[in-house]
Amino acid sequence: MIEVKDVYYAYKTQPEITQAISGISLSINKGSYIAILGRNGSGKSTLARMLNALIQPDQGDIYVLGYNSKDQDRVLEIRKNVGMIFQDPDNQIVGTRVLEDVAFGPENLGYERGKIIALVESALKETGIYDLKERAVHTLSGGQKQRVAIAGVLAMKPACIILDESTSMLDPKGQAELLNVVDMLNKKEGISIINITHNMDEAKYADKVYVLHKGEITLEGKPEEVFFNVEKMFEAGLDVPQSTRLMYELKKEGISIDRYPINAKEAAELIGGLLADK
Repeated sequence: MIEVKDVYYAYKTQPEITQAISGISLSINKGSYIAILGRNGSGKSTLARMLNALIQPDQGDIYVLGYNSKDQDRVLEIRKNVGMIFQDPDNQIVGTRVLEDVAFGPENLGYERGKIIALVESALKETGIYDLKERAVHTLSGGQKQRVAIAGVLAMKPACIILDESTSMLDPKGQAELLNVVDMLNKKEGISIINITHNMDEAKYADKVYVLHKGEITLEGKPEEVFFNVEKMFEAGLDVPQSTRLMYELKKEGISIDRYPINAKEAAELIGGLLADK
């Protein structure tokens, strides 16, 4: 669905040039759930903006549904199919009421009124905020605002949704609610998800993880494969899930461990097995 081919991008603020992306290539299949990890300044938000055709590569190409992001005649089609959810929902909410905001996208696509109503009602129900449709947006919590932002993107029937640090300003309850909605959209609707984050607990649920460091992909694979490379994660300025970190520290103390679980249940089972062998 998305192909990134040997892409480079630099920010040119004279007299300095800051290389943000250096030779990245990756593929994102339809219906997949991808996590892109990186510390601040790693290039992950720059990559997100290129995937949405907000900026174009200096070198290399990005294809979305077969369209080259450099083709200005296809930019609107790309943005329609690749929705962005930003860190601060207030930056993308335009309506004063929830209903107005969610309807903004399909209205601007020129859909007829009956279709707009159907799309908006479906998006509100799927994101669990139908009962908030008449509320003023400024009265909502951060988590509710993020769900409004997702509903606004969802109403345009995208093939892919990018979350650019979308949970970083939320409390744990808001984070969990938002991620549950995203997981449902991926599994139920088949919408591809690209979660740009530095939160390990979010990344471990992805089908595939990419780690960015200084504009390059330094690790990629399934979550358990990526997190097994603890030292490389540290080099990239990242941590690993707590369960993985525990097993890593135990192995450093000389305990025979051949794998690093990425969740508490697996870690408990592994520790139980080690104790039973004593």
